[in-house]
Amino acid sequence: MGVGARPGYRCRVPTRIVKRTAKLADGRDLIYYDDADTRLGPERRIDTRRLDPRPPTAVMRQDVLTGEWVSIAAARQARVVLPPADRDPLAPQTPDNPSEIPDQYDVAVFENRSPSFGPALPGEVTGEPPAPAGLGDIADIGFGRERVAVGRCEVVCFSPAHEGAFGDLTPSRARTVIEAWADRTAELSALPGVQQVFPFENRGKAIGVTLPHPHGQIYAYPYVTPRTARVLDSVRRLGPDLFERVLDSERAGGRVVLAGEWWTAFVPFAARWPIEVHLLPHRQIPDLAATDEAERDELATLYLRLLRGIDALYDDPTPYIAAWHQAPVHTGRDSVRLHLQLTSIRRGADKIKYLAGSESAMGAFIADIPPDAAAARIRDAVASVPMPVHP
Repeated sequence: MGVGARPGYRCRVPTRIVKRTAKLADGRDLIYYDDADTRLGPERRIDTRRLDPRPPTAVMRQDVLTGEWVSIAAARQARVVLPPADRDPLAPQTPDNPSEIPDQYDVAVFENRSPSFGPALPGEVTGEPPAPAGLGDIADIGFGRERVAVGRCEVVCFSPAHEGAFGDLTPSRARTVIEAWADRTAELSALPGVQQVFPFENRGKAIGVTLPHPHGQIYAYPYVTPRTARVLDSVRRLGPDLFERVLDSERAGGRVVLAGEWWTAFVPFAARWPIEVHLLPHRQIPDLAATDEAERDELATLYLRLLRGIDALYDDPTPYIAAWHQAPVHTGRDSVRLHLQLTSIRRGADKIKYLAGSESAMGAFIADIPPDAAAARIRDAVASVPMPVHP
């Protein structure tokens, strides 16, 4: 089934993975992605809940000292925190649980009810403060600058199960989630005012997760994020082949933990976190929407093995943030390479790295574990995990 992507994208949902679009009761988008080996039928129940109107789009303010933007999204205070399984808001609806998804599903994506960005887009904003007027407007700096936080925030449900994470999925389901990420990247990148698309998964109470349901999120920002802005500056200083040189250097060194035909995972030279692994494709690809079928197929099993290896480091599941860094929508697309940054605050079986004074206040990290030692331990853990296979 084809995807309405902007020119230059190769994103296309394979015929074996079916995409179905719907609406929630308050008008939010809901998209189902059925596994290649799904047991579900083609029909889905409609959402018949009576819902309050959505909160207004948040406003973002600029920090005049750094130029960075902060979204003031007070509606997020009403989020559900660690509900019992019978009130799981990401499970299929039942007569006793009026959750967000009205029917059974394999993978489901929907607009967040209380987002940090959106749902308004630039052409829908009237009055003050205005919507951002492009990258130039965002880059300007001054006192008291406010803009409407246009964009989109979506929730990606990996499974109808009440608990778990991406690493618990079957290879077939992992492949479906990757397809959903690629498809949503293309669709969100085509929205007016969106400058960068960011899929991610938070896992574990220690990270601050409020729902144990296996899920991730996608943010579509109205600006280029601060980390990516620094990457763009490094590209300007060192050349457009920066990521190729980084990958060549790491593949020639001793910090590779897992490699395939199309992807390589390694602990970076200057890792900040006790557990930090980067996963890069072997060619220049700006985002998940630009990956081809072979790359997505290999990623489904390689990524599962990496996550299961991280869990094999200790006797209980490892908390982590899995961040898919993608090139901005309108700049740096020939030089900024798609890459996963998998990080964990866990520095021992019963030890957590807290961001204290130096890291939190100054952004100056002090690493507790040498990256080369961390790589050796992660590599051994990954090697102990069997390669996931399709049934």
